[in-house]
Amino acid sequence: MAAHYDVLIVGGGIAGLSLASALAGSCSVALVEAEQELAYHTSSRSARQLIPSYGPEVVQELTVRTLQLMAARDAQLPEPVLTPRSFMLIGTAESVRAEASGHMSPITHHRALELCPALVPGTFSAAGLDTGSFGCNAPLLLADHRHCAEAAGADIITGARVHSAQRLGSGWEIGAGQEAFEAGVLVNAAGAWAEEIAVISGVEKLGMQPYRRTAAIVDVEHPLPGHSPMVAAADNSFYFRREGTEVLISPSETVPSGPEDARPRPGDVERLIVKLNELTTLGIRGVRRAWTGLRTEAADGVPVAGFDAEAPGFYWLAGQGGYGFQTSSAMAELAAAQILAGQGTGHGTVPDHHPASRTAEALAATRWSIRR
Repeated sequence: MAAHYDVLIVGGGIAGLSLASALAGSCSVALVEAEQELAYHTSSRSARQLIPSYGPEVVQELTVRTLQLMAARDAQLPEPVLTPRSFMLIGTAESVRAEASGHMSPITHHRALELCPALVPGTFSAAGLDTGSFGCNAPLLLADHRHCAEAAGADIITGARVHSAQRLGSGWEIGAGQEAFEAGVLVNAAGAWAEEIAVISGVEKLGMQPYRRTAAIVDVEHPLPGHSPMVAAADNSFYFRREGTEVLISPSETVPSGPEDARPRPGDVERLIVKLNELTTLGIRGVRRAWTGLRTEAADGVPVAGFDAEAPGFYWLAGQGGYGFQTSSAMAELAAAQILAGQGTGHGTVPDHHPASRTAEALAATRWSIRR
């Protein structure tokens, strides 16, 4: 016999877990994850930085709201998710000006070198600083969402890959692993597999594309000072930041990929090490570990959240790109409000007085309807 829930969420990354946490207690919720552990793919391979100046304008608004929600969470618990850590762009005056936003202020070349003395002076000519940026304890945040969801009655099932989904009557019938489920609302929070879940469900795809992004933890001869900001090239060719006595680095590549358990490609990290050893005095000596995640994006680069207009009860929560953690709480707040407002109707309108109404307006002004 199939287990029945008001909402079934497909995907156990930051998007699915944050939504389960937001919904649980207001309706019956189940989350199914294909892997044996939660957050196995992109969510465990994050740069762990929330940057209000990073991304399209709507993403920046989502980030500001997410930071507000996370700060409120931190005020109630002994261990914080957020730690202040500035974000600095470097490059030519033209490239920094093109990438800087209202959350970032220009700083002098001298000030940039004070903040990150590892930079070689002649390798950049301009810099911008976002002092409202925060480091994010991603494992703690994921664990907290899971705890909150399960404490409020949500069921989380791992090792349950969705293999069938069809609309029956007023809801959905879903097969995942060896289990069968019935749900009024089916949430597609499957990250790089979101288009695959749409096909399985008989829903038209939205044209989202996964992209590779590699990172590595490296051992260095000269560790960065504790106050060092995260540093990124304005031409998107690299970023690096302190990771204890080591350094996290990334070539910031954006290479199309299919949905897969992505791995670093030979040469990507090695070439970046050569480059950073020329641009900095870090003295990178070796790689401790390296990984690759997939950043899944819609064509316009804006996260996708909302009921599909042609598939009643099918809710999209995908396409967060590289902004998954920094938009997660705001997106979950919006998705929960829309789902609770739209249960049984296949669409949901957030009341004007609801905190998520501004998020809904921001997305609506950028795109909106999920069936173009």
